[in-house]
Amino acid sequence: MSLRVEHIALAVADLQAAVEHYATVWGIEVEHRERVEDQGVEEAMLPIGGPYLQLLGSTDPESPVGRFLAKRGEGLHHIAYEVDDLEATLADLKAKGVPLIDEAPRVGGRGHMVAFVHPKGNHGLLVELIQRPSGQ
Repeated sequence: MSLRVEHIALAVADLQAAVEHYATVWGIEVEHRERVEDQGVEEAMLPIGGPYLQLLGSTDPESPVGRFLAKRGEGLHHIAYEVDDLEATLADLKAKGVPLIDEAPRVGGRGHMVAFVHPKGNHGLLVELIQRPSGQ
């Protein structure tokens, strides 16, 4: 299994305020911004020299990010690893007994195929696995 950190995601209460903070304080501008309706989030991707910093704002208080913010407040939400073959990676993790949130890939932001691995299988860290569309 070949992994590379694709992004580090922060859940934020006010996405626009967070975007402005990172632009003003750190000089990092948004490269991509998108609303992902079926996940109940709006995301802003900021390039940080290899992986991205993903700022996640909730569009629905009952979405996973909305519940995260209500329970824990702002902060680290997950780390995303890019993999070459998402289905094979999920099968390998399942065979190893790692609990999965998504047993099959689904479409996420930027057209990537994504699947989440439960924090119980990673010492409390939510992991997103990502496979880029062909040609990206």
